[in-house]
Amino acid sequence: MTVKQEIDGFLTECGMFFFSTVKDGAPITRPLGFHMMHDDELYFGVGTFKEVYAQIAANPNVYVCAAKPDKSGWLRISAKAVCDDDPALVDACFQTMPEMKGIYDANGWKMGIFHLEDATVTFVEGFMGSTRTETF
Repeated sequence: MTVKQEIDGFLTECGMFFFSTVKDGAPITRPLGFHMMHDDELYFGVGTFKEVYAQIAANPNVYVCAAKPDKSGWLRISAKAVCDDDPALVDACFQTMPEMKGIYDANGWKMGIFHLEDATVTFVEGFMGSTRTETF
């Protein structure tokens, strides 16, 4: 299993995770839930009409933090977000979350897909247990 596959499984188990960007030089955080593996790459998505997408475009430094519901572990990722304009990725997104396609189509919204580069992930067991750090 690759580190990206491990992260994908971890985030799936968590259901929701927290995603931080930079706004006016300060961090801003919000909950997200969408991620997917596609062609061995871990992707995330947000609406291009959302402030978070503009923040990524202005400053690609992002942070992800997630904790398992049973409190058996958590992770944090520091990375640069790279936007991917491939329509096939948007299609794959809507196959992963089909309920979103109708909402986006009805409102004329577009989904922005991105992956992470120059990333460091730290996996932590329990609350303050052993840690393992990987780069990707």
